Amino acid sequence: MASVQLKNIKKVYPYISGEDKKKNKKKNADEPEKKINLQITDEGVVAVQQFSLDIKDKEFIVLVGPSGCGKSTTLRMVAGLEEISGGELIIDGKVMNDVAPKDRDIAMVFQNYALYPHMTVYENMAFSLKLRHTAKDEIDRKVREAARILDITQYLERKPKALSGGQRQRVAIGRAIVRAPKVMLMDEPLSNLDAKLRNEMRAEIIKLRQRIDTTFMYVTHDQTEAMTLGDRIVIMRDGYIQQIGTPQEVFNHPANLFVAGFIGMPVMNFFDAELKREGNNYFVELSGVKVQLDEKKTARLLKNNVQSQPITLGVRPEHTHVSDTGVPAKVDVSEMMGSSVHLHVNADGRDVIIIVPTLDMENNYNYGDLVHFTFAGNVAHVFSKETDKNLEF
Repeated sequence: MASVQLKNIKKVYPYISGEDKKKNKKKNADEPEKKINLQITDEGVVAVQQFSLDIKDKEFIVLVGPSGCGKSTTLRMVAGLEEISGGELIIDGKVMNDVAPKDRDIAMVFQNYALYPHMTVYENMAFSLKLRHTAKDEIDRKVREAARILDITQYLERKPKALSGGQRQRVAIGRAIVRAPKVMLMDEPLSNLDAKLRNEMRAEIIKLRQRIDTTFMYVTHDQTEAMTLGDRIVIMRDGYIQQIGTPQEVFNHPANLFVAGFIGMPVMNFFDAELKREGNNYFVELSGVKVQLDEKKTARLLKNNVQSQPITLGVRPEHTHVSDTGVPAKVDVSEMMGSSVHLHVNADGRDVIIIVPTLDMENNYNYGDLVHFTFAGNVAHVFSKETDKNLEF
């Protein structure tokens, strides 16, 4: 149970000297080259830049973003596994930059489980408590309580090799929670599991956070995990925070084009369009079709004194509807998804996805069919062509 503050945190990996480069090149000659989206400066390679975040006690924060965006590096700096190049890490009012990892009262669950193969489940879970010289009866009580919470009591005498991926991940989580840490860090703990097991484990983590009084920081590249688990989501790109908000806030009000395209499945449709201001009203115009924006969007645009201009218009597939009139498009692909059909159409040279509920379908859609689509003014997102920012904010 702890509040966590990250104040202008920065991580820079210094340049490797010529000698070290030769050694590393020889050592890693057989390894495939890994491309990462990092910024190169005079200081070195910047992995995280200007990261500021206040996490409340018992809050569940999810860091999400594409590979190489700096989310795992940020988590490792909180854990003490990476040195902080700049800024301050504060846990419960105490600056932790130079505090050893073992003294931060933090537990971490890794992507690859990191269990000791020669130990039983019981021994794996008890190991950290033994290192702290906890009494045997107290160790036994805590291990069995954690096993009960995670439903792994029947596996306590097994070794990791005799467990499935989901069971191993439960053991890894159990090993972390027996310590009753102030902060629980989780680095993509479900990425090695298949889709069905991921769904089950997501539900288990939701139940777990309701049973233990701990602050969570969770890293993932999976937006579904972010949306279902987080009280708030931190969306990162190239070492910078793009937006912080509740799942509903980032879905309904994306701060920029990147967030709009990253959050939501299928991805948001984007169009080259025009924003037109007529007095105190705003319209978006696309392929000759004019749609008036609703009162809330209009009020925000008026507050920012936004003028008529070319824009990138964003509309989510679930908010795009087939109609008798509207923007013309040709059908490319029709994907049956059970309760709905994902209709891929071509409009003005762009691939557009329209979600059509199967109950509303009057006929099948075939390749080359001409259709029209429209959308309401309350679901249209308007982004600046120059800055990619949402013009409402």
